[in-house]
Amino acid sequence: MLVPALLAAAPALWAQVLPTPALLQASLGAPPQPVTVIEPHLSIGGKRVRLSYLGYPIAQVLNAHLGPDWQNKPGKEIEFRALDGYVSRIPVERFAKHRAYLVLARQDGSEFVVDNPGQNEKRVPLGPYYLVWDNIAAPELLADGGSGWPYQVAQIALRNSSAALLPARLAPGFEAQAALAQKFCLNCHQVNGFGGDKMPINLAVRAKQIDGPTWQRWLLNPSAVKPGTAMPPLPDTLPEREAAARQLHDYLRALPVSD
Repeated sequence: MLVPALLAAAPALWAQVLPTPALLQASLGAPPQPVTVIEPHLSIGGKRVRLSYLGYPIAQVLNAHLGPDWQNKPGKEIEFRALDGYVSRIPVERFAKHRAYLVLARQDGSEFVVDNPGQNEKRVPLGPYYLVWDNIAAPELLADGGSGWPYQVAQIALRNSSAALLPARLAPGFEAQAALAQKFCLNCHQVNGFGGDKMPINLAVRAKQIDGPTWQRWLLNPSAVKPGTAMPPLPDTLPEREAAARQLHDYLRALPVSD
């Protein structure tokens, strides 16, 4: 962890490697607190599964590791980078609107893992840290499914919003589609070098190679296209998910490919 004097001068590009849970507790000077959420990775097909975790309010962690000024950075994003290359970038404003926690264990002492049926995975390790949201107090968050719930989080950073999603050469009017792409696609994939490293194919290229019906099948039921794939479908709680899939295709096909 950087000392406070260096934190004030640290550029946005510096990522902070999170300490072990024991060191985090020592640095924060308090034990982790319980938080109960509707676990989105288990809540599929209309059922809602509640799980209780132990962790810290994310603001407390970010204050300690990025400095307290992160909350006064509208237009910036907090990046959560996982051990497997998954990257979740969440606007600073979202943390002011909804309560989030960085959790490190199950409250009942059971193994810190979760099944992820949407990705055909079982007993996925969640540690060292898992970002969860109080979607019981804010049920509107349920529509996002597991988007914005990165697990295996090892690094955090304060980032500038990327111009890669809305470059000057792109026709205006794609702001909503770009936000959808960042929320549901760019945790694992990329556009022109921006996004996650788990499966870093360039969607600005790939979308131009796939016809509309095939694209819809990939986004709505990827296991039917490739049995056993780890790619999750768009959440079944997402309103008008078929329209959202079409809008993503239209946007990515229109997005210029950088040289």
